[in-house]
Amino acid sequence: MTKKVILLTTDSLGQGDPALGQTILENYFALVKQQTPLPAAIFCMNRGVFTLTAASLASLHLKELEQQGVPVLACKTCAEYYHIEDKLEVGEISTMKRFVELSADYEVITLN
Repeated sequence: MTKKVILLTTDSLGQGDPALGQTILENYFALVKQQTPLPAAIFCMNRGVFTLTAASLASLHLKELEQQGVPVLACKTCAEYYHIEDKLEVGEISTMKRFVELSADYEVITLN
């Protein structure tokens, strides 16, 4: 996955029950952190920024990915919109410009 950036646009994968979607998302990142190579970065926007807070079990896996050297980035506009800038447990605030740069250099896998 080293040539890929994961774009996370939601805090619950799929169109069904939100609780199931949160479990699926958690499982996805539990498996991603076991991959070799790891993704180049993870960029969270819209409701995806909630996965970086204590409200999401996915944040535990994202923290481990970050500790393994994967940049975990939160859209500044989104974090401000949802008023969670000071609630991030993992990752750092970033800009859409940074995502544009990443998407120019890497293939983007969008999770929604």
